[in-house]
Amino acid sequence: MTGIRQLSRRKFLIGASSTITGVGVGALVSPFLLSMSPSARALAAGAPVEVNLSKIAEGQLLTTVWRGKPVWIVHRTASMLQALPSNDASLRDPTSALAEQQPSYAQNPHRSREPKYAVLIGICTHLGCSPSYRPELAPADLGATWKGGWYCPCHGSRFDLAGRVYKNVPAATNLVVPPYYFINEHTLLIGEDAAA
Repeated sequence: MTGIRQLSRRKFLIGASSTITGVGVGALVSPFLLSMSPSARALAAGAPVEVNLSKIAEGQLLTTVWRGKPVWIVHRTASMLQALPSNDASLRDPTSALAEQQPSYAQNPHRSREPKYAVLIGICTHLGCSPSYRPELAPADLGATWKGGWYCPCHGSRFDLAGRVYKNVPAATNLVVPPYYFINEHTLLIGEDAAA
């Protein structure tokens, strides 16, 4: 009987020590394996961002974040779009000739895929401040010729409602248009431009 007990005890001890060893190895290896895959925060930092456009009223600005940068989406009114060409003589780059500032599908007078929606990275191209959205016409502090756009309070740069920079301001280039496309009529995906 003693031999059977010793054999059972030996099997039990071998099984228990194997289990404990397996758990210990798993505990040591799992942090290493987990460190090899990107964190949720890292994935989100570069992942495309989906935006519901049905919540944006005409004339309204919606701000979202993509890759740690503010992205502005403005639902432009018909009058905002009609005013854009009248700014051309006052702008540094009215035709958006600098290709790095926008994808090819946004190299047009309204700088967007769909004229009624402006999609811009909300960082001034001068020193990285975030300009203020100023959609009103001819406010006292911006002058009688102001037709809406963005004003950077840091150093006075001005951009029209297509994100095009005015002449004689510190910013040298237009606001950047990120890659994006419309999934459907009410949904925008920022961060990819594969779909046309």
